[in-house]
Amino acid sequence: MTWTAIVLAAVAASLLVAPPPRLERRGPDGVVAGTRERFGPVVVVACSGAAALAVTAVDGLRLALASILAATTGGTVLLVRRSAQAKVAQRRQALVVDVAEALSGELLAGQPLLRGLERCVEVWPEVDTVVSAARLGADVPTALRRLARLPGAEGLREVASAWQVAERSGGGLVTALSQVAASARVRQGTRHLVRGELASAQATARLVALLPVASLAMSAGIGGDPWHFLLGTAPGLACLGIGVLLAFAGLLWIDRIAAGVLRG
Repeated sequence: MTWTAIVLAAVAASLLVAPPPRLERRGPDGVVAGTRERFGPVVVVACSGAAALAVTAVDGLRLALASILAATTGGTVLLVRRSAQAKVAQRRQALVVDVAEALSGELLAGQPLLRGLERCVEVWPEVDTVVSAARLGADVPTALRRLARLPGAEGLREVASAWQVAERSGGGLVTALSQVAASARVRQGTRHLVRGELASAQATARLVALLPVASLAMSAGIGGDPWHFLLGTAPGLACLGIGVLLAFAGLLWIDRIAAGVLRG
C-alpha cells in the first residue's frame, strides 16, 4: 500500500503540471485559434482521492516522503516541459528568419506576393494561415501579427510592419523585407552567441543540483547510512524537502534569467 500511495501522489502532481488538451475554435475572422479547456474540478478530485488514499495507507513519515516524491516528479515534469517549449521557440526564431529571406528572395526574382507567400509555406507550414488571408483579400499584416503571438515567432511583427508601410506609402516591399531579413539574421547570430554563453551557466546549475545525490552515494559507499536519516527520520525528511525545494527553485530561476536575456 505504501508504494501505491506514492504512485498516486506522483500521478496527482503530474496532473497539476501537465498541460490540458487543446481544442480548436474558429474565430469570427475565419482563422482557427487554439483554446485550452479547463479541467480544474477533475484535477481537484484526482488529487483529493490520491491524498485520501495516502493518508489511510501510510504513516506520517511515509506520507511526507510521498509528498516529497510527488513534488520532485512535478518539478521534473515542469523543467522538462519548459525546456521543450524553449527548443520549439528557438526553432521558430530560425524559421522566421528563413521566411523573411525566402519572401524577399521571391520578390526580388519578380514573383507576385501570393507566390512568394506560398513559397514561405514550404519553409514553415504554419504560414499557411497568412497565405489563406492573402488569397481571400484579407488583412495580411494582421494575419502576420496573429501568427507572431506564437512563442519564438515575434520577429513576424517586423515583417507585418514592413508590409503595412509598403501598402500605405506605395514604397517597395522588397527593400523593406530585405532590411528586415538582414536585421533578423544579425539578431539570430547574437542569440546564438548569448545562448552559448548561457549554456555553461545552466549546465553548472544542473550539476550543482545533482551534487548532493553524488555526495550521499559516496557517503553510503564508505560505510555511512545517510539514506536512513534522510528517508526514515523527521529531521531528515525536513532537510530533504527543503533541499528539493531550493534545488528546483534555483533551476527555475536560472532558466528564467536565461529566457529574459534571450528575449532582450
